[in-house]
Amino acid sequence: MNDISLKLDERTVVGKKAAGLRGEGLIPSVVYGGHAEPLSTQSATVETTKVAHAAGKHTPVHLIIDGKKKLAIIKSIDMDPVKHSIRHLAFHTIKQNETITTEVPIILTGIGESEAEKAGLVVLQAIEKISVKARPAHLPDSFEMSISSLATTDDKLTVADITLPEGVEFADMDQDVELVIANVYEPSALQAANDAAGGDAVDESEVVTENGGDTPQDTQAEETKPGGKLQNEPKQSNVDANKK
Repeated sequence: MNDISLKLDERTVVGKKAAGLRGEGLIPSVVYGGHAEPLSTQSATVETTKVAHAAGKHTPVHLIIDGKKKLAIIKSIDMDPVKHSIRHLAFHTIKQNETITTEVPIILTGIGESEAEKAGLVVLQAIEKISVKARPAHLPDSFEMSISSLATTDDKLTVADITLPEGVEFADMDQDVELVIANVYEPSALQAANDAAGGDAVDESEVVTENGGDTPQDTQAEETKPGGKLQNEPKQSNVDANKK
């Protein structure tokens, strides 16, 4: 696990006025957890953006607030749908000795090097993250899986091919290890499937996966609501078929 830190300052600007902080090079945020009331915070845009990209919603972040350190997970990221910049973050504090459940990205490696691709076939990723549970210190940043061994349309990668580090286990005790992570396809079969679906497939890597809706900022009470649908992290791009 990477050691990621972010300095937060307490803020007094709340509600609709919090939006003005972004013009000052600051990103408003809120910290939940423990028995304390949610804490309104802010931090420099550049540093905060780097931390959000590095940690996502699976890697713990060491928050420094008034000289005190807190370990936390990013629970939600509100993105501007036009500028693609962060408008608001929500953190949830955790403990080092506490087992937490989170989703870890699955990253395919060896793209372009497999015998399947060299033969003109296409490798597509079906699952891009999986839920695991572990103590913060044991959480991996990602699961890397090589596709170099894939050669024919009969080959595939499944959950059973994931190597879990010590201290990490699947969140679901009944996890289906035969669940397919990556498949090999004939380009013609993909095109036929697209035609049957009534058009070309959408490249998911180009879809904005963060929630583009405004974070409610009318009141401090609304801003600190922990509910709502969590946004997805940017996905690992699928391998597109080369058109010939």
